[in-house]
Amino acid sequence: MPTIVTKDGTEIFYKDWGTGQPVVFHHGWPLSADDWDNQMLFFLNNGYRVIAHDRRGHGRSTQTATGNDMDTYADDVAALAAELDLKDAVHIGHSTGGGEVARYLGRHGTSRVAKAVLIGAVPPIMVKSDKNPGGLPLEIFDGFRAALVANRAQFYVDVPAGPFYGFNRDGAKVSQGVIDNWWRQGMMGGTKAHYDCIKAFSETDFTEDLKKIDIPVLVMHGDDDQIVPIADSALLAAKLLKHGTLKVYKGLPHGMCTTHPDIVNPDLLAFVRG
Repeated sequence: MPTIVTKDGTEIFYKDWGTGQPVVFHHGWPLSADDWDNQMLFFLNNGYRVIAHDRRGHGRSTQTATGNDMDTYADDVAALAAELDLKDAVHIGHSTGGGEVARYLGRHGTSRVAKAVLIGAVPPIMVKSDKNPGGLPLEIFDGFRAALVANRAQFYVDVPAGPFYGFNRDGAKVSQGVIDNWWRQGMMGGTKAHYDCIKAFSETDFTEDLKKIDIPVLVMHGDDDQIVPIADSALLAAKLLKHGTLKVYKGLPHGMCTTHPDIVNPDLLAFVRG
């Protein structure tokens, strides 16, 4: 399998298909590069080079006990971009992957990057505090950790069967295959890395990263996102970006790239081409 080795010895698995302008995909927690199958085929068929990696501790990358934080995730992306000599790239991040994109750009700059997309993404910051009164209480994320420790396998059924894809909504078209694939991806990863990543995606403050980004950024978010509520994420993030464009999708869930690729993909392509 194609991998790079980071400075701390972690092996990062990646897919790299096609030629042309690179489009780099960053997956959410606790998934893998496989979560982007639909979008990778779509962009490949439209003449782009498509790249997706498994974040450390996730998928086929090393099941790390350390370095499961946004700074290290961003450094891993920088190492991958350097190894593959990516230039004029478009980075697309979903959920935790959107935080990874923001921290990568804030920490390493935009010299290799043309544009970015944040989809259902966690920035500016998820957890509630005096500075972020609209955030989610810490107890919610403590509940995630407790559920992971108690029975990770069952937790990784409950999340996709319920709020992640909006399958808990009346009239939802439920796909057992989608639920099973989420479970499969999640169980491939390391439980320690997944546990640590809950803190990384919920408590990392990306405000200064967003302010630094000097390239066009498209912020896409479903207004029925039950995992990353739109009011305290996309609506705030778009205002912090120098060249941000906000696109809100009425009624769409957190996992809208999987449930509604027919809506999401053309908008992604239009932005990348624009």
